Amino acid sequence: MHKPGLLLALTTTALTSAVISGCGFAASACPAIAQATAVSVTVTAAYSPEVGALHARACQDGTCKEADVELRPGSTSVDSGCNPEGSCSATASPDGTKVGALMLEALTESPMTVTVSGTGPEGTALPVRSMEFQPQAAYPFGEQCGKVVSASVTLDDAGLHQQVRP
Repeated sequence: MHKPGLLLALTTTALTSAVISGCGFAASACPAIAQATAVSVTVTAAYSPEVGALHARACQDGTCKEADVELRPGSTSVDSGCNPEGSCSATASPDGTKVGALMLEALTESPMTVTVSGTGPEGTALPVRSMEFQPQAAYPFGEQCGKVVSASVTLDDAGLHQQVRP
């Protein structure tokens, strides 16, 4: 084989190996989104009219963080169907809930205690509610993309409850 032919064969083999090993069909892409380290709080639709302002405190692994929680209207996804080309969509529809989050420096799978207090729309104090629970770990994009830890609670007239994500 002539030298130019050998060079072409080696170059093609090297490029093919690089493409297959780094970007081949077996590789799967992971989304480039960062996980929010926070405790999310949802006030149920039935209890929402009773809540004007909310303050939360979360303690985990010997560290506590507390702040006022900015509440905004919650929503649910409504299926808008699919078109003949296979594109599907959904819209957000208000559901009467209020949602917010307490941002944390770190979030682990260790047990945590969350306490919420607040006031009603007229400024009357709401009952202080507290609970201990363990944040959930999941691999929503597959194990190759890493673990996501979430901490979510729901507040209603009976107290705080852990939101369990499917």
